[in-house]
Amino acid sequence: MPGNHMVLESPHRAGEDAVAALSFLEKVLAGYHPRDFEVRLWDGTLLKAEEKPRFTMVLNHPGVLRGMFLNPSQITLGEAFVRTDFDIEGDVVAAFALGDYLMGLHWGILDRFRMGRDLFTLPAAAKPSRSDHASAHLSGSVHCKKRDSQAIAFHYNVSNDFYRLWLDERMVYSCAYFTSTSDELDAAQERKLDYICRKLRLKPGERLLDIGCGWGGLVLHAARNYGVKAHGITLSRPQAELAGERIRAAGLEDSCRVEVKDYRELEGLGIYDKIVSVGMFEHVGKARLEEYFARAFRLLGTGGAFLNHGIAAGQGYCPDDDNSFIDRYVFPDGELLPVDVTLHAAAAAGFEARDLESLREHYALTLRHWIKRLDAAATEAIIAAGATTFRVWRLYMAGSAHAFDCNRINIYQALLLKPDKGKSGQPLTRADWYA
Repeated sequence: MPGNHMVLESPHRAGEDAVAALSFLEKVLAGYHPRDFEVRLWDGTLLKAEEKPRFTMVLNHPGVLRGMFLNPSQITLGEAFVRTDFDIEGDVVAAFALGDYLMGLHWGILDRFRMGRDLFTLPAAAKPSRSDHASAHLSGSVHCKKRDSQAIAFHYNVSNDFYRLWLDERMVYSCAYFTSTSDELDAAQERKLDYICRKLRLKPGERLLDIGCGWGGLVLHAARNYGVKAHGITLSRPQAELAGERIRAAGLEDSCRVEVKDYRELEGLGIYDKIVSVGMFEHVGKARLEEYFARAFRLLGTGGAFLNHGIAAGQGYCPDDDNSFIDRYVFPDGELLPVDVTLHAAAAAGFEARDLESLREHYALTLRHWIKRLDAAATEAIIAAGATTFRVWRLYMAGSAHAFDCNRINIYQALLLKPDKGKSGQPLTRADWYA
């Protein structure tokens, strides 16, 4: 659409606050083309899209713009959404392109003056009410055992019922593995579990350790389908309790078990044939990286394999950003590191890297499935965990999907071996992985 003038519809003549809001939005969005979204004000006034809208941003009261833009940041925008100052109807992932645009604006002095003038004609946002999902407040030094336990509890102990609503039937809380974009989530998660088992080349009777086993989906799959003796550990007691119930229901108590334990509490030399860690690595931290790999190396038998599956920093990601909504409200103390840093630490511990695979597109698809399922179960999710938690999770998963789309974050499966005097014991090809 030529020029900066917006098409608007209103059920009645816009009031003073709406006029000021429209003036501000016209200036802010002047450079955003083609505008593939609509904005609906609290009085019903609609700023129409330039093309078929992918979503509608709903501003719920006159104070929302002032609250969001006086000191714009990831935190202020995220908190405004969580407080229900504004809503996103439609494709919430698509809304993050608008967020990128807003966070990337650089205004001159004159522009700042004009926009500030518009903002200050609007009322101030109401004082935030007490949240049912407050930001994390952890004690102790970062990545000590006590603090890590608190961080894990903050995220994973929300409610087993909450997670059950939008995860697959096995409650696998990590990236699925798709063969096409039309795959169902349950099938893609089962495929991922089997893909990991094939990469590890599990054999009957082998001893498998799963570090950060969640609700036990992988240990159950490996024990049932590959005949291994599987041991899972987690720092979340509700996860361990539900995993134990599922193991007993499957009649697999003799071949797999799950317990609450920190990986740093595991002792022994060469007591496992294979080790896997899926979606736990993000909680380790750079300062503990060498300790993490050294512990796994000692626990693993000579010639054994360790598959480390975790999110990594991608292009444009700033791991030292203290103004992170996710760090404050979702994953406190989480650290995403470049994959080369991870592999360097693994090599320093003695591991040989045999394979590295990015599943970035797979995680973006997984997150879209989770968002769709969460939205479909919104009423039940709010009952299980509270309205604010529902909105925090919806926002964090949508933002994460966008970040994977943009390669700001990535996800890698690294297959590491503990060599036997130079002998890898591996076949010449990976053909059996894809059989």
